[in-house]
Amino acid sequence: MKALVLQHIACEPPGVFEDVLVDRGATIHRVELDEGDRLPDWRAFDLIVAMGGPMSVNDEGDHPWLVDEKRLIGEAVQAGVGYWGACLGVQLLASALGARVYAGPEPEVGVLPVTLTDEGMNDPVMGGLPRELPALQWHGDTFDLPEAAVLLASSPTYANQAFRYSRAAYGVQFHVEVTGDMAREWAQVPAYVDSLERTLGRDGAPELFAAFDRSAAEMQSHARTMFDQWVDVAVAAPR
Repeated sequence: MKALVLQHIACEPPGVFEDVLVDRGATIHRVELDEGDRLPDWRAFDLIVAMGGPMSVNDEGDHPWLVDEKRLIGEAVQAGVGYWGACLGVQLLASALGARVYAGPEPEVGVLPVTLTDEGMNDPVMGGLPRELPALQWHGDTFDLPEAAVLLASSPTYANQAFRYSRAAYGVQFHVEVTGDMAREWAQVPAYVDSLERTLGRDGAPELFAAFDRSAAEMQSHARTMFDQWVDVAVAAPR
């Protein structure tokens, strides 16, 4: 099993998702797009995992590699390759499938509840999770659902939190894969600091990390459950 991991900043690796890939014996090829790494041929991979980053999918002028990345994602997903996108990764999937990605009404930052839809509760990847689960949110953009996509989860502020497209392409706006070290590294990224302070105030970091530490074990358990189930679906998906 060969997995292509698309990263957009060093402090946002797949975390617990990567632990699952390692446990499943996957060979991982990591591409650091923000560092100038070249995109490989997606046809060489069984799975694609795209993680978060401080840029917008619309920042093609500042990050021209976004054009090729979205093209790769669109081609691979339409060919039936398993895709998992988190935060920026779900926005890339939405954009690659022709949906609009845009700034939300305000940043969504904190450990906040995400609620599965009825479709999410019956989904082969999300099924088995509780109806409501805690998740780390740290984003300002949102997206419209692509045509034929199935909404799997929502939150009060951002209705589109997770969706499935076709059989094996999934995206989640929220984070459950994050370790404590990763989360604290994010507090050093200027764009993330700005979102944090706009939402929780200049002294909001201790509150955020206290909430994260209380829920980290539960979130990581959910991350392992859903991602392990996704790998099963993606590997079994017809190509």
